[in-house]
Amino acid sequence: MSKQMPDEYYQLLHDLQTVDFVLVELNLYLNTHPHDRKAIEQFNFYAQKKQVLKQQFDAKFGPLQGFGNSYSRAPFEWGDAPWPWQV
Repeated sequence: MSKQMPDEYYQLLHDLQTVDFVLVELNLYLNTHPHDRKAIEQFNFYAQKKQVLKQQFDAKFGPLQGFGNSYSRAPFEWGDAPWPWQV
């Protein structure tokens, strides 16, 4: 059973998924083109963008990842539903 989440929740998840897709593709490209400075700059730009989006999500909706990949407020929030894969 999941509760209704605000539109911003879904928008931030979508933005994170988009940035993750770009990072995976750039990572694969850079595995075979490690000296492409423009691709490295793009990778670093999106890596920073991911951190900003993740911090925004964590601050508004609780931790996105467990095991120390996200901070938690008190009380410990990781057990609070819904988790991103449940919506």
